[in-house]
Amino acid sequence: MDIQFFESLLEATVKSGASDLHIKVGSPCMVREDDDLIPVMEEGMRSPDVEMIVRRILEQVGSRYGSTIDIDDLDSITDFDASYSQPGVGRFRVNIYRQRGTLALTLRAISSEILNIDKLQMPEVLKDIALEPRGLILITGATGSGKSTTLAAMLDHVNHIQARKIVTIEDPIEHLIRDDMSSISQREVGSDTKSFATALRSALRQDPDIIMVGEMRDRATIEIAIKASETGHTVFSTVHTRDAVSTIERLLGVFSSSEQSSIRLRLAETMRAIISQRLVPRSDSDGRIAAIEIMRSTVSIQERILSADPRGLSDLIEQGVTPYRMQTFDQHLIELYKNKIISLETAMAAATSPTNLKRNLMFEE
Repeated sequence: MDIQFFESLLEATVKSGASDLHIKVGSPCMVREDDDLIPVMEEGMRSPDVEMIVRRILEQVGSRYGSTIDIDDLDSITDFDASYSQPGVGRFRVNIYRQRGTLALTLRAISSEILNIDKLQMPEVLKDIALEPRGLILITGATGSGKSTTLAAMLDHVNHIQARKIVTIEDPIEHLIRDDMSSISQREVGSDTKSFATALRSALRQDPDIIMVGEMRDRATIEIAIKASETGHTVFSTVHTRDAVSTIERLLGVFSSSEQSSIRLRLAETMRAIISQRLVPRSDSDGRIAAIEIMRSTVSIQERILSADPRGLSDLIEQGVTPYRMQTFDQHLIELYKNKIISLETAMAAATSPTNLKRNLMFEE
């Protein structure tokens, strides 16, 4: 194999609309199209070929990471994240890892175009949430559920209609957002800063209106993000949780029992919205669409966060459709089905409660 073959793989990945390219020793390269992994070659990859690809990627990003990587010592690499660009093709988020003693990597294609909220067919209320003047706004979901795309669309919405200072902290930078009305500084962990927590502390001294933290990974990052939202900033971030209830539980879970009361109070005061999403296959066209749960801050929501049991949040979200434009997953799935965007089978499979979803559909009929 030569490097041109690798470049052709990346080009084919983008042209096919696949989200990821998987490469490992002993197996053929595979791409993920929607939910399926599809082989793109017959023979398995050899170790020298995978090492050549890894070196190619590290050569491009190495100068940005200084002494943290050694291209001549691939044995020292166990886990490494970076971004990679191929001119004329696109940008990729790369994770290099080791399995069974050999190198492997996954490259996620990053769209060069930031799709806006309308093009993504997302609820209009996300535009209002994006313009919250202060507080914590979280996008949650499983890996590959489109959190980064939603986050970029919301920040881009702000960028086009408000003059704000926006600082993003990412690992790595995914969507490149160009200044329009706002001034945007995008910082990459590893090349521009040591860690999320370090960059977040520094961001507070950069006169920001909005801070975007790519992911709430640890206690230090969560604490500083809450503090930033308490001091008048709007903080966007993502969490790998399935819905609003599990998000609140995850955030509380990183603190000790003696701190729970204080943290519940701080979250109740600062949380503006939790937007959770799951990608489901469309029936009206190729591809997938996000089914979205939206929780917004109300007095009742705040009281539930302050309680020792946040599980009643789902009922409050369901009841908040008309006055606050909140919605549960199942309510959005019903809407997508009624608009003939997804099938009934898809709605049932993705529902939080298939029984309740079916009953509500029958009641509406």
